[in-house]
Amino acid sequence: MKHMSETSTVRRNPLDHLMDLIEAGDLPPGSRLTETDLAQRLGISRTPVREALHRLHAMGLAEHGPQRGLIIAHLSYDQLRQLFAVREGLEGMATRLAAEHASRAEANLLREMVTADRALDDPAKLRERNKILHRQIVQASHNKFMIEALGNLRVHLSLLPGSTYTSAGRVAEAQAEHEEIVEAIAAGDGDRAEKAARHHIASGFRIRLKMMSEQEATHLK
Repeated sequence: MKHMSETSTVRRNPLDHLMDLIEAGDLPPGSRLTETDLAQRLGISRTPVREALHRLHAMGLAEHGPQRGLIIAHLSYDQLRQLFAVREGLEGMATRLAAEHASRAEANLLREMVTADRALDDPAKLRERNKILHRQIVQASHNKFMIEALGNLRVHLSLLPGSTYTSAGRVAEAQAEHEEIVEAIAAGDGDRAEKAARHHIASGFRIRLKMMSEQEATHLK
């Protein structure tokens, strides 16, 4: 049996650490990924960092930049379309499973979360709250494979810049969509829950397309 002093020195997997930094927004799209800087930041040698960067590139989270080396990837229109197609299917199924398997305590927690969100209007805070709510719904599916699949997808979603909550009317629209999803879960209505979740993701995709189009138009000016 290992002593506490030994186990406390065990370091985190560098790939997991980098993925956490991406999800937290500490490594936004376009960030340069240099072995030396990251090794110093993570407190490890360059070899495991190099291996982690190879994995990030293979996963599509890193790409070759205009200069030598890797950067955090930007999502193209086609990648965005593919990402949301998968997300709509998976989250729709996860929400159906949540309606079928969530406990009363889990349903009540989801209700409390959407109620608390009504008092917020800051896009950055709402974006973080949105992540937490979606994660809690997936956890309520009680399906480990679904949880793992959407956990991986969530990191790719972190490559999306900004927040859909900055779009006019999106705060109220998303709040209503969340309430419909949660009420369907609480009622144990799988069909209604999946339909509401798919509608919610499709609405987010529509706004993301608009944001991408506006951003491209700005760059062309």
